[in-house]
Amino acid sequence: MRVITFNTQGIEQAADNGFFDWMAQQDADVVCLQNLKAKEYQLDGDRYHPEGYHAYFFDAFEDGFSGVAIYTRHLPKAIMTGLGFEQCDFNGRFIQADFDKVSVSSMTIPSGLRSEEAQAGKMEYLELFMGHLKKTLRKRREFIFAGTFNIAHRPVDLSNWYVNQRVSGFLAEERTWIEEVLDEMGYVDAFREVNKAERQFTWWPDYNRAWSLNEGARLDYQITTANLRKVVKSARIYRDQRFSEHAPLTIDYDIDI
Repeated sequence: MRVITFNTQGIEQAADNGFFDWMAQQDADVVCLQNLKAKEYQLDGDRYHPEGYHAYFFDAFEDGFSGVAIYTRHLPKAIMTGLGFEQCDFNGRFIQADFDKVSVSSMTIPSGLRSEEAQAGKMEYLELFMGHLKKTLRKRREFIFAGTFNIAHRPVDLSNWYVNQRVSGFLAEERTWIEEVLDEMGYVDAFREVNKAERQFTWWPDYNRAWSLNEGARLDYQITTANLRKVVKSARIYRDQRFSEHAPLTIDYDIDI
């Protein structure tokens, strides 16, 4: 099973930059998209519905903001949208497709970069999402949470980490949160199971020098339940083309969907 996650920062702009042409060549089973900045009714053209894929969307209430989608070659048993709290559901931040053996979600955690209020909202979101992760552990199936977590886990996941310790995305309390998810709760950072290399980033600031010098952060993840640890086969970040400030993350699992 091949799963791709990608923060489009506007699906129409990403399409203009060639994302769907690239996607059509990847033989992915599931593609998780975030930050669409468009509603489903605006995406009824063929370019947003590539041949061979079923497409499912969860819109934000506000126009031109957030929104997530799942594209899948396999018809899901069920689609779930939202997590039951306003910060997620009002802003279109979570959609999940259930298959026979695994559930795959496309999700975003809000950024706290804009202000202290935004950071406080992010921390509240993390606490509420943690509750969902705890409930998930009680279910008898496997899960992949794919999307933008807006946290760099360790210094290796962020360029110039030392000077960014007081910046949202690398705050001590954020890294403590992800440590609890991965260590205490037993979830798996699928990328790091098979790729230990340094300077493996999925996001770069919006200026050319950062991209060309590879000065960025690993903010996009596929976090899985523990039983999938042994079936992660390969993981890679695509940088040959730039579709947005983020890059697609592709992970192959030795599991039939």
